Amino acid sequence: MDNFLNLGISKEILFNLKSLNLVKPTPVQQRAIVPGFEGKDILAIANTGTGKTAAFGIPIIQRLNENKSLSALILSPTRELSIQIGKHLRELMGKNISIKSAVLIGGDSMKKQIELIKKKPRIIIGTPGRIYDHINRKTLNLKSINILVLDETDRMLDLGFIQQIQKIINFLPSKKQTLLFSATLPKNIRNISTKYLFNPVNISVEQKEKILQNINHNILNINQGEKYNKLLQELDTREGSVIVFMKTKHSSKKIYLKLLKDGQSVNTIHGNIRQNKRINILNKFRNQKFRVLVATDIAARGLDIPHIEHVINYDLPQRTEDYIHRIGRTARAGKKGSALSFISENDKKIWRMISKLINPNIEDKENFRKKSKTPKSKNKIFKFKKNGSVSLKKKKNRKKKSKYFTKKKVH
Repeated sequence: MDNFLNLGISKEILFNLKSLNLVKPTPVQQRAIVPGFEGKDILAIANTGTGKTAAFGIPIIQRLNENKSLSALILSPTRELSIQIGKHLRELMGKNISIKSAVLIGGDSMKKQIELIKKKPRIIIGTPGRIYDHINRKTLNLKSINILVLDETDRMLDLGFIQQIQKIINFLPSKKQTLLFSATLPKNIRNISTKYLFNPVNISVEQKEKILQNINHNILNINQGEKYNKLLQELDTREGSVIVFMKTKHSSKKIYLKLLKDGQSVNTIHGNIRQNKRINILNKFRNQKFRVLVATDIAARGLDIPHIEHVINYDLPQRTEDYIHRIGRTARAGKKGSALSFISENDKKIWRMISKLINPNIEDKENFRKKSKTPKSKNKIFKFKKNGSVSLKKKKNRKKKSKYFTKKKVH
């Protein structure tokens, strides 16, 4: 389907989609929007960057705009994703649709959130922990909710939200529309869908291959002690916005301070930074006030910033599935991007697992030799070909600076 015109979308939303330069529906949008309008339950398996928010957001906005008695609850795993969902829904509503919404997340003022709830929002977005907290305090009543969205359900279960999700659902009316979105379909997700979804429309959108095709993807075999200097070289030879992923909060802060000292235009987000400050940093990054964002996996899901051109995995993720979500921060909406992963000796086991996840046909014998490998293999870059093989790519030490950013300290 080449455009949104044949999906039954209202003129108001079509106008807003055009204003957002969204002219062609993604596969998950093509298959979810119509049953969403019809009030059917949906079980959708789709990876990050597939346009899931609009897939459930467009039907919710249109149904609520046409029927003033309807309300929706959207649960997501992280604060950042909840904020991003709220922002995108407001964009889809534009200036011609007025539906009150509230984002309820941890780290934000409880008093402020209670004031938002008193204004009777018809769309509530939040993390399971904070939503359940409001239920316990009796500051939130869910009896009028007609539509439930479980977004990034696999991640919510990974974070231990299963009991809270089940308790929240028990406070909802038994008759409602439930939309479940997940990147994977493990047994626990199947159990939830069987328990809470009624005759759902099943949607499966395989996106890993598309993500890899849109990304110039390289890995660098390197010693741990050489990583920082190599990072500086990579930042100097690349143009555009960059996310550098770290494993821990401590390492994120350490690398951020070193890059700041070395004159990079940089900031950082991780779990120790207050929520309001994290939002402020992300807004500055979105508005290109600085060039390099150092982050833990807290930013791997829900961060939708189109101008991100490069992802550098300084540390590999601890969960193989998070690798796809990390590199999915670039090449958004069909654009091109690049990803570089530093592979030290201790990373080879997890990298083998990641390689099998993204392409079972990859056999990187040269890169995964045991300690007997010759020193000549250091600092070589291996590039994935479209056919799944790996080729050696020589990296030129260019000293080209970004024409879009100047190096300055960001406080």
